[in-house]
Order: sequence, then structure tokens, then C-alpha cells
Amino acid sequence: MESIEREIAKTEPTVAFRAKPNHIHKTWAKTFQSRPELYIRPQSLEEIQKIVNLARRCRRRIVVVGCGHSPSDLTCTSSWMVNLDDYSSVLKVDAQKKTLTVAAGIRIWQLNEEAAKFGLTVPNLGSIDAQSIVGAIATATHGSSLRHGILSENVKALRIVLANGQAVRCSEEQNPDLFRAALISLGALGIITEVEFQMTESCNIEWEQKLVGLDDILGRWQTDLWTQKEFTRVWWMPYMKRAIIWSAEKTKKPLRAPTETWYGGSVGFHTYHNLLWLSNYVPWILPAVEWFVFGMQYGFSTGKATTAVEEIRAGLLMNCLYSQFVNEWAIPLNKGPEAISRLSAWLNNEPGNGDIPFSSKGLYVHCPIEVRVSDSTHNPSPRPFLDNTCADGPTLYLNATLYRPYLQDPPCRDRYYEAFEWLMRELGGKPHYAKNFSFTSSSYLIDAFGKDLMTWTKIRNEADPEGMFLGEWHHRNLGLGQASEFSNQEREVSRAPASNGGQVWAGEVSGQRSRAAEQLFERKDGEKAESPSASSSGESFDMMHGAEVERSGVLSSIGDESEGEETDRDESRYHPGTRETVTGTAVFDKM
Repeated sequence: MESIEREIAKTEPTVAFRAKPNHIHKTWAKTFQSRPELYIRPQSLEEIQKIVNLARRCRRRIVVVGCGHSPSDLTCTSSWMVNLDDYSSVLKVDAQKKTLTVAAGIRIWQLNEEAAKFGLTVPNLGSIDAQSIVGAIATATHGSSLRHGILSENVKALRIVLANGQAVRCSEEQNPDLFRAALISLGALGIITEVEFQMTESCNIEWEQKLVGLDDILGRWQTDLWTQKEFTRVWWMPYMKRAIIWSAEKTKKPLRAPTETWYGGSVGFHTYHNLLWLSNYVPWILPAVEWFVFGMQYGFSTGKATTAVEEIRAGLLMNCLYSQFVNEWAIPLNKGPEAISRLSAWLNNEPGNGDIPFSSKGLYVHCPIEVRVSDSTHNPSPRPFLDNTCADGPTLYLNATLYRPYLQDPPCRDRYYEAFEWLMRELGGKPHYAKNFSFTSSSYLIDAFGKDLMTWTKIRNEADPEGMFLGEWHHRNLGLGQASEFSNQEREVSRAPASNGGQVWAGEVSGQRSRAAEQLFERKDGEKAESPSASSSGESFDMMHGAEVERSGVLSSIGDESEGEETDRDESRYHPGTRETVTGTAVFDKM
């Protein structure tokens, strides 16, 4: 810590360095935890630039984290962790264009609250809105609609602080290659500090959810299942061979809450949780659990439907219920019936086992399997380089969720996910970056993304030649950062069981400066180094914030020994507007 304090003393004293040691970072699901050397919460762009400049001098990696909702180790670090919750204001509203420019730490629910003051809202949402806007776009978050693509398609411009401390603006017109790389950055290019986001007019949606047979889903697949309404998602019950269709359309009808049920609150929540816990020891009860739990809420016979009218910013959200692993893949929509039929045959031990070369004997999994869609082909803007959706047609997402009842891992996880990922690769799929894919090699993803990944990697390496924003996740899944390439890349050194579930992750940074970095940051005759760009000369970058400063200052809180706050939040569990009933929070209104 003394060496860090010496470097702080060389910087501008009026720009704070709001860092604390001894922070415990946990994912929301408590699947992973790590202890960063410093946990830093800047409040301005200048403070973010100071963090980057200090990290470069001190040979540290930087990881940016929001609510920690990803159940993977993507956000784990033993180096420096930056949280932008205190840098989350609305910077500009353009009522004519219906855009909001916001500081990057703003959570999606906050963005929607601020936008509502101007009669605007986010046009499409995933299942939760607890993420920061940057966390959502950096991992290719999506909703479920063939009229929308991933959330990144609504980004009009970005400002990003690169590894040399420069704040660079990029858009489709300005530094377009950097823009396409930053739209799905996986935290590996720099720190995104500002986002200009396309909004739409506020409205209500009327939704309906209905229990149907799986044959009905497959029979309507090629007709009107996904096109009858603007938003549609399906929850498939693999052992019952049934599904719940949830669909919604914009409406001018007044708000209307769904019908209350005595089972839909705490009774159902704790019943399902305890039955899931019991199934860890008696797995074969899971088909019966599926029949009972979802029959109680959605009916034991097909045809039962429930409806409601909600604001779109709440109506599109779902309840996450319990700690969970999530393994989600994107495949061509037209391969959906094959994927579901084969996976159903495998899970139910039918003849041929869906031609999946793994045994399902004695294997029982949780339900439901979530089925969602998107379509990025209608977006006229260039695709992000790491867009995992289909480039020539609509995309289907299959989401194999496994709950961790009372933070205990289910026994079926490895065999289920190994077979599931094999099938997804067989069908030409790509994984959701923020989820728990564990049995797919980097060579597969390198081949799947091809030239796009090569281009993204080139831009990334020019923007961050020392690997300040690279970690083990990027190396393991994208093949980035061999041992001698990047001096500031962090590599995993150990994992150990955590006392409260999950794994404790630890890493280390080599701290050796690479030749490429020396060339980038070298000053000649006092000349300021240019920001790197893969798409244009340095002159096209926005240099309004200048180079790093050299004067001194130390923030006294660097020596604080407080334990810090945990990163995980329960706010991701329930969607806004969730009602409190006489039997507790109505968690089963929607899945």
C-alpha cells in the first residue's frame, strides 16, 4: 500500500481517489466472491481518469462492477474494483430525439425513473432492471421480442476512458470501429463513462400468461407464436411437457393488477425453495415438484390464463426468486423446435435420447427452461463486433436455469450443462457472456466469431496494450492474453469453497510493462501521447479532458480498515411494482 500512496502523492490533490481496502465482492447469486485490493467509487470523470492513470503506474488491473448480477466470475478480481454508483446522473435530455445522455453508473431502473419525468422510457428490457446501463450493454443483454434486438442497439454514442487515461467519444460517425467494439466490451476496453441512449414514449402494456401443451408451442412456432404481440416469452416445463406463454402488447388501458392468489406470495416462494432444497438429496422428486409448484399457481390443466396491465418499465420485468446458475445460448430461431424436441427427449430418457451423446440416467433438472427471442437484423446501424445474435435472421435464446436452494449447488449441474452446451454448439449457438457456460472452449468461440473477434481483439489491444482491463475470464473464453503478452492482465491463481456457498476467487497481476505499452505511453520531448484508435487518427478523438496530471495529493481514506459493503444486492430478486399481499410478496404473478 505504501507504493500506491507514493503514486497518489504525485497526482492532483483536488481530484479525489475514493478507495477503500477490505471490500468483499459477491455476485448477486453468491456463486463467486473475491476481495479486491481496493474498492473505488469515483464521482466524476476526472476521478475515473485518475484511477486509470494510477492503475497504470501501479501495475494494477481494473474491473468495473455494478450490482454483480452475473453469476459468473467475469467481475472477480484481487486487484482494483471500480463501482460507478456515485457517478450516475442524467447529463442531457434531448426531447426532440427522445434520447438521454447519462453517467455510466446509472441503474436501468434509475434511468427509467428519470426518463419518466419527460414522458420517456427504455423501449426494451431484460428480466431485471438492477444492472447499470453499461453492465447491460457490455454483456449483450436482451429482452424477448422480434421487434427488438439487444439493448446495445439503442446506444447512440459512448464516452470511454482508455488505458492511457484519455476520455474518448465514439459513435456510428465518430471512431465507429471503437464504437462497435465498445457496444459489447465485456469490460475489456476501458471504463465507459457516458452513454447516450435512445428512449421511446412511456406507455402501459397489457400482458397475458397462459398454460398450454408443448405441442401447442411447437405447432405455432412457424406461424404466430412470436409475432402475434410485440413481446413474447415462454417458460417450458420439461417433465410436464407444458409451457407458459407470456405475451404483451402496448395499450392505453388503465393499470390493472393481476388476480391475487393465496399461493402466489410467501407460501409459494418458501414451498418451492424448500422442495428444491430437498431435491438436492432426493433428485427424483423434481418431476413431481414441477407438477405441484406450477400447477398450484398456473393450473393443473391447460387453458388457464391470467392478465394484467402495467407500465412497460415494470411489466417487462420478471422475478428471479432464488440464487441460481444460468446457462443461456443464442441459436437461430428456426432451430428452436429441434433444440426443444431433442432436449426434451434427453431429459425424459426417450428412445434415442435426442441424439445427445451423454447419459441422462438418474439426472433431474430444475424448471422452467426460459425461451426468449430477439431480432437484430432490422437495426440499420452496424452490429457490435461481439454480437452473439444471428446476423441473417431472428434469434432464439434457451436459458437453462438451476437454482441454488439455500446457496447449495444442485447435483445435476455439471452433467446437465455439459450436455446442454454440446447441443447448443451442435446447433451453431453462442453463449450469453454473463452466464455460467463452463464446458465450451475458447477455440469454439474463436471459430464462431471468426473475423469479428479478430477485429475486436485488435481494437482492444490497441486501446489497452498492457492488459489493464483483461482477466482470466477473457483468457479462458476468448483466448486473450497469453502469458507474455500483457503485463497487467490478471490471471486466476486459486479457487476455494466459500463459507456461505459459492467459490472464493483469487488472482494476480504480473506488473511487467510490455514493449507495446512502452511505445504507446512514451513521451518524447514533453509531447503528450495520443489516444489509440483502430478506426481513425488520434486527432479525431475528443481530447477535451486532456492528459494525466502530475501534481500531488493523497486521500486519507486509503488507509481505512473498514470491511466495506458487499456488492451483491437483493434488489435484483423482485421487479418494481411487485405487490405485497396478505401472504407476502406476490412473486409468482410472473415468473
